[in-house]
Amino acid sequence: MSGNIPYEDLYIYLIEGHISEKNEAIMGDAFLGNWVEDDTAFLFFSEPSMGILKEFLKNREGLAFIDEYQLSYEQWQGGILEPVRIEHFHIAPPWVEAEPKPGELKIILDPGVVFGTGLHPTTKDCLRAMVALQEEQIPMEKVLDLGTGTGILALAAGFLGAGEVTAVDLNPLAVKTTKRNVLLNHLEGIIKVVQGQAQDFVDQSADLVIANIHHEVVGDLLETDGFRQKPRFIISGLMRSQVRDVKVQTQKYGLEVVREWDHDMTWYTLLLKGS
Repeated sequence: MSGNIPYEDLYIYLIEGHISEKNEAIMGDAFLGNWVEDDTAFLFFSEPSMGILKEFLKNREGLAFIDEYQLSYEQWQGGILEPVRIEHFHIAPPWVEAEPKPGELKIILDPGVVFGTGLHPTTKDCLRAMVALQEEQIPMEKVLDLGTGTGILALAAGFLGAGEVTAVDLNPLAVKTTKRNVLLNHLEGIIKVVQGQAQDFVDQSADLVIANIHHEVVGDLLETDGFRQKPRFIISGLMRSQVRDVKVQTQKYGLEVVREWDHDMTWYTLLLKGS
């Protein structure tokens, strides 16, 4: 293995159907995770595992092999994972020794095979929005992070002083990854990680709701009273045509866009105040 990356190559097998968590244990030591996507599953391994997979799929109704892929871990993550500095945060994978500068908040982030390393423009702008709230001394005691991914925004909320953070994701692999990152950062007393749909948590009490999530889900959330009644929102993951639709919705319900960030006029993040 070269460098400090956790695995050299990833071997990914696309399966039709869903594989239960209890069956993951028989996948062998090279098994890394199961990413569920609609009616399919991507199974990740650190070494070739077609033999194990074929044996597993024998006589299992509802499951079928579709395709296989091989690529480096860095290709999967979109580049070399190195420490990243964003505002007050120093974000680094656990396999890289890097010390933050004085005044920086260090976040240890192991993305595993889940996206969300802090490199995406929407993630960076969500972090900037959270820092802006802190600088304005806006309360962030209770935070609800919908679509947490690797948990990076939930971790940031914890380090910014939140006393109670609920990190929600529908994907079981994202939930497992976030739980690991919570432990790596010793925030298990602050961050609760749960699996479920974002819409099922909108009635939960929160000073701030973060929704860096699919545009369609954002639209659904804005139509619910429980979501709109929060004092502050960070909404992200929006492209240019989508942010116009979201602004129409926010105006309809009297929500105020306090600040706006964009990356190359492609990706947009909104900081909103409740009515």
